[in-house]
Amino acid sequence: MTRSRTDRLRTADSRTPGSRTPGSRTSGRDALRHAARAHLEGGGGVLLTGPEGIGRSTTVTQLADEFAARGHRVLRCAPASSDRDSPFLGLIDLLATAGDAPLAGLAAQERALLEGALLRRTPPAGADPTTGRDALVLRIAVRKVLAALAGTGPLLVVVDDAQWLDEPTARVLLFLARRSVPGYAVLAALRTPLAPSDEVPRPDRATAPELCPQPLRTLPLEPLTVREIAEVLDAHGEGPWPPRLTARLHEAGAGNPRTALELSAALHAAVSSGAPLPDSSEPLPVPESLSRPLLERVEALPARAQQMLLTASAAVRPTVELLRRAGCRYADADVDTCVRHGLLRARDHGTLGFPDPLTPLVLAARAPYALRMDAHRALAGAADDPVERAHHLARLTAGPDPAVADRLVEAAAAARRRGAPGTAARFGRLAAQYTPADGTPTGIGRRLTAAEDGLDAGDFGFARQLAYEVLREAVRPADRVRAWNVVVDSSGQAMSEVADVFPEAVRDAGRDPGLLAPLHYRMSWHAWMVGGSARRARDHAARAAGLAARAGDRRTEVLALTQQAALELFLGLPEAESTLTAALAAPHDAYAMSHHNGPIYLKHRFHLVHDQLEEARAELRTLVYTLRQRGSADCLSQCLIGLAQLEIQRGRCRQGLSMARQSLRIAERAGLSQGPAWYAVALAETAGGSLSQGLAAAEAARRHSEDDDDRLFLPRALHAEGRIRLFSGQYGQAAQLLRRTAEMESAQGQGDPATRRWHADLVEALARSGAVDEAESVGDRARAQAARLGRTGTLAALDRAAATVAEERGRLGAAAAGYEDAAGRLRAAGYPLEEARAHVALGRVRRRLGDEGASRAAFAQALRIFTAAGARAWVAGVRTERDRGEEASFPHLEGNAWPERLSSTERSVVTRVAQGATNREIAAGLTLSVKTVEAALTRAYRKLGAKSRVEITRIVMARPAT
Repeated sequence: MTRSRTDRLRTADSRTPGSRTPGSRTSGRDALRHAARAHLEGGGGVLLTGPEGIGRSTTVTQLADEFAARGHRVLRCAPASSDRDSPFLGLIDLLATAGDAPLAGLAAQERALLEGALLRRTPPAGADPTTGRDALVLRIAVRKVLAALAGTGPLLVVVDDAQWLDEPTARVLLFLARRSVPGYAVLAALRTPLAPSDEVPRPDRATAPELCPQPLRTLPLEPLTVREIAEVLDAHGEGPWPPRLTARLHEAGAGNPRTALELSAALHAAVSSGAPLPDSSEPLPVPESLSRPLLERVEALPARAQQMLLTASAAVRPTVELLRRAGCRYADADVDTCVRHGLLRARDHGTLGFPDPLTPLVLAARAPYALRMDAHRALAGAADDPVERAHHLARLTAGPDPAVADRLVEAAAAARRRGAPGTAARFGRLAAQYTPADGTPTGIGRRLTAAEDGLDAGDFGFARQLAYEVLREAVRPADRVRAWNVVVDSSGQAMSEVADVFPEAVRDAGRDPGLLAPLHYRMSWHAWMVGGSARRARDHAARAAGLAARAGDRRTEVLALTQQAALELFLGLPEAESTLTAALAAPHDAYAMSHHNGPIYLKHRFHLVHDQLEEARAELRTLVYTLRQRGSADCLSQCLIGLAQLEIQRGRCRQGLSMARQSLRIAERAGLSQGPAWYAVALAETAGGSLSQGLAAAEAARRHSEDDDDRLFLPRALHAEGRIRLFSGQYGQAAQLLRRTAEMESAQGQGDPATRRWHADLVEALARSGAVDEAESVGDRARAQAARLGRTGTLAALDRAAATVAEERGRLGAAAAGYEDAAGRLRAAGYPLEEARAHVALGRVRRRLGDEGASRAAFAQALRIFTAAGARAWVAGVRTERDRGEEASFPHLEGNAWPERLSSTERSVVTRVAQGATNREIAAGLTLSVKTVEAALTRAYRKLGAKSRVEITRIVMARPAT
């Protein structure tokens, strides 16, 4: 179970911005640069495409600098719009650093024409290098110069902003692209238009690819994610803004870094001049540099189309039919005009959208007030949707109006039913503002409902602000406790920040069981996440359930029973199953049943401890489907995390990686605490991506959890990082991280090793790092717990870990038998990746026993499983190890032979030393650092009593004595 931010009992339950710590630098751009590098290494061309401001030039510069640092000769040009009418200016820039030496081999006419085009001398009389024979001679001359440069090393030609390249230079590059130049590659960048009507000068998108030699790869630069935009803002000194505001900057800029930077600068200027930060209902300031180009495009439209566009920008969900009813008689034709100019686009279900999210902001800010009010008046009369109508009525009404307030309450309820809590929160606050101050609690209740909707939308600052407004005014205990619950819930994973809230809230609650129940439910989360005690947390949950039952509050009762069952499962208590049954019993509460801290979600966890993966998946998929239709961002993010873990366990790594990334994107957009989502990404990258990306994600998960003082998720983040260190052969670091996991989980009272499966990994890390006795002790304790509870899958993983202990003790025959048995049991339990790990370990042991055929068979079986699962990192590693024939097979030795004295890393290093490899070669072969190799060799010298590499070789090659 996870305590995140939408547990809201109708009062609330959990949210927080959480500090934003980047996990890795713009990982999407890193992958794009890697793809470009890999392609250009073999020659040919790469064309980067994207709209203005997306980061094409930055990416081109980074790639060019990387190639230059690796010894490539880089020729660059970056023309501007004013350069396209200057013949050969691009060629002049490209060859500016080439000097005269490459021209020495040219014929006299070739050199004269080329130097004339480059403005290094007066061109020959009557020559015209842009047409006819002279143009051909010039192009041949350029080809010879580039061939001469490529003869001294690889050559990369870089053309940034190819749309502005002058025509004569473009013709030269087209000529070169069609004729082979050894060692020649081209990196070009092309601005793609924002709208179909945008003029893109030649060479346009149809001819720009022809500038590049074949094979050509076109790589579009995609919009940045919220996290990447936050990193860009930080790097430029813009921010840090609150996560919710960063998400708005990302949305308004459509992921374009330049647009986000300009919006951020305008926001910074406004705040510096004394303006408050805009809340979710207020527009962002748009600078002139962004609004002017957009207004110029709008002003180019016919007057009738401009009026229609203004009306569409005022609507919540504009459609052609709504615009027609609002007085835009020729809406169909005007919409077509705006679509052609790139100012509107058709969406699903007949709605219209804006390709540039700034369009409605700019129109609202620049249109005269009277015109805006006319648009709202027309739309209010035309709308048949309660949300649409209430939006416009609110804009037209000044001061309290009970009829308008009631309409806004209806609109908030409709938005909530549609799964749009952010819209519901905005209408709810407006309803409170339009409610007359008549001494009744109606206005306070509406503010609290709006705050709870804000929690569901992830707008924690908004919710917290409304809660404190209520606390300054409210005297009724029910209102005050409800507001305190919102304050607690807005802390999310960072519950340590609200520890002082509980005493005040309990005082306000008095002896009312209906008010105390939700407080004790939240105190249960606090005791687990901050206090680190599952037993105290269970006591609070049980008390909350009892109080709620007395008060007739079924929602709180169900959530508290679910929390109690989750804690009993963690503690290994037998009553967990019956507690969950009570939570699942009728009467059902729809909110609690679809919540990620509700009994349906927990039911899938019970399936998992019983190794019922298909049943668990069925429960989660149904829940995710429901939440996608109408659920909070937090619930959907958390359920996707659970589904990602489940898909990984089932051996569906690509699906797991997709789910984890979706969860992270949702958390970023909604401003949720990102520790849990980064944890899921770490697991998924480790299985189906790359270990380096997995490690970056695990480190990000750990930082977020530490910043939030979240003791519930911190051990999971440590486990994820420890697994990666273990898989990478960094056994000491892995053992250290996994020990911390064990210490924290044990201190919390974990009694069921199937709930958090770190035990087998810890045993293996300890054994591999030399702490064999400690490893055996940890394994024995976990085995006793798992056997008592009948956890078959956990026992199978512990069998594999026990085989590792046997291997490190030198009992290779027993280890081989243990790995084989563990692989069979893991296969029967339905854990393909864990089974494949056993086959990998078996392959290593069989090789040490001298049975190369059996070793390769084990590796082949592991490879089949990992390949079918899409476990990319594992596939590459196993294939390398299977084909590493030089790892001399150890004979089967008994007694105190030298292999038994060394760890697995030390054995691998010593074997290669005996084969004559240098430390650097050993490091490359084992994917270790040179320092790690040196340290392993030093330990081996000491353990074997050797003083030199020669003595090491003699010990390895000689038949050891007992």
